[in-house]
This record gives sequence, structure tokens and C-alpha cells, in this order.
Amino acid sequence: MNLNNSGGLKVAVLMGAVGSERQVSLASGKCVAESLRKTGMLDVVEHDFLPDKPWILDDDSIDVFFLVFHGQFGEGGDMQEICEQKKLLFTGCDSRSSRRAFDKMACKKALENANVPVPQAVEVRKFSELPGIDSKLKVMGEKFVIKPIKQGSSVGVQIAEGYQKAKSAAEECFDEFGDCMVEKFIAGREVTVGILEDKTLPIIEIKTARQFYNYTAKYNDNDTQYLFDTIQDVQTQYRINDTAMRSFKALGCRDFSRVDIIVGTDGIPYVIEINTIPGFTTHSLLPKAAAKAGMDMSQLCTKIIQTTLKRKA
Repeated sequence: MNLNNSGGLKVAVLMGAVGSERQVSLASGKCVAESLRKTGMLDVVEHDFLPDKPWILDDDSIDVFFLVFHGQFGEGGDMQEICEQKKLLFTGCDSRSSRRAFDKMACKKALENANVPVPQAVEVRKFSELPGIDSKLKVMGEKFVIKPIKQGSSVGVQIAEGYQKAKSAAEECFDEFGDCMVEKFIAGREVTVGILEDKTLPIIEIKTARQFYNYTAKYNDNDTQYLFDTIQDVQTQYRINDTAMRSFKALGCRDFSRVDIIVGTDGIPYVIEINTIPGFTTHSLLPKAAAKAGMDMSQLCTKIIQTTLKRKA
């Protein structure tokens, strides 16, 4: 669908919401709104959305809601379900795939069922489960990643060596965030693959001076490297892209997403997680990959609007 013939399409960019990633969401949302305005073809409204003040969803003049949330309420299915109940046209994944992707263990199980390689993990949904994880961790290895099951932007993620330290870290994580998981650490190269309208974007390799690509490395460090064309082997490129696309489809994702992968020393691409609403700032990975493919931010955001309108058609 050509936006030139959209007849003054009105788009509401929803951002903010609640939670630990609110500020990142506000930054992403402002970038999306500015990029859409630059097209000169759309009537764009910015809205800092709060769950207890949902009135903008009842504005009949709005044609498309562009969701730019990071965190459980806006990214984990709740916001999407509200939009579905109101029969609103919104960007990105539906409520079902959003919930599955945001719950890291549900995501992992869906990927395993689709024969997508993922790191082995133990989940903790109840405090009473913590004392019994020792035996499970012993058979997984010596190094572990501890993370909340329902958080994004690497919030609360720790790395621990030895199962006793991993157990202690899991107790801390559970105390602060609730449901958590202990995952086998996969040594290798960290890459990410953006997906836009069922096509993979150029692979980005991430290199950080920190122990892993944590919140600080993502948003504060100036020396974190985002590299293109570092995966030279054609077969490895194919495996990475194929794994990303199979993951996207296994969760029932649509429009766009970003798949985070560790290419292990065994050459296998292990999927770490799927981000259904990745960042949209000028420093974010999906816009970087789109730029490598020849699309600036305005073109990327417009493409997402077009994909959403096709769904309506």
C-alpha cells in the first residue's frame, strides 16, 4: 500500500507505559514519531501511554497505533490484547506471540518444539524450587547466565561460575524480580538478526568490553561495537539467518522483530531470545541493520506502517 495515497493517515505513536524500561521506550517513541513526520505524508500524534489513562485508544480519528513499548505491560501481550479487544489496527506482534516471546522460558520451549537450538536452562517459578536446582545445574556445566523470565534490556541479568554461585544469584534474582531462570552459558560470538516483513536484515555482530552485552553496554558505553560483514563463511551466514527466521515463525511473530543469537564454538547458532519490539533510537540495532540494507529510520518506520495496513487490507 502506498502512503502517498493514504489520504492523511493518522498514526498515534504510543510509548512509555510503566516499568524499568520506560525511559528507553520514551526515547524510542520520540525517534519513531520524528521519523514518521519527516515523510510529510502522515498526521502523527505522540502519546505517553499509561495503563490507567487509556483514553487515546477510543479516539476514532486514529487509523494506526504504532506501539513502541519496552517491558512487560506494553511488550508482553497486555497492550496488544487491549488493542485486539477494541479491534484497533496496531503494529507488531499479536498478544499471543508477544506473550510467548516475552516469557523467556515459554519462548525457549516453543523454539525447542520447532527444533531451534537454545541453551539448556532451569526455571524457577516458586521459591520452594530453589533448594532443588543444585542437581540440575551440575549436569549443565560450570558457567551460567541468571536472568528474570519477564524482563528486557538485560535488566537483572548476571553471569556466575560454579553452580553454588549460580544458585545464590538465582535467589537474588527471584527476590527482586520473581520468576527467573538459570541458563547454560554458551561461549561464542554474539549476533543479532532483525526481521522486517518476513525478510532478514544484515547480521550484526556485537562486541563489548564487559562480561556480556548488559544494560550498561547497550545504553551507556561508547566503546560497544556493532559490526557488519564479520561473519564471512556463507554456510554460517545461512545457518544464522535460517535460525532467526524459523524462530520468528515458530512464535507466530509478524511485521518485525529482532532475534538475538550466540554462535557457539561448535558453530551452532543458539537463540537467546526474540525481541518483538526492539529499540528504535538512532543507536538501536534494528535501525542500524535497516540502514545497512539501505533504509533510513523514516523508511523503516514507514515500511512497518505499510506492512500493518496490508494486514488490514
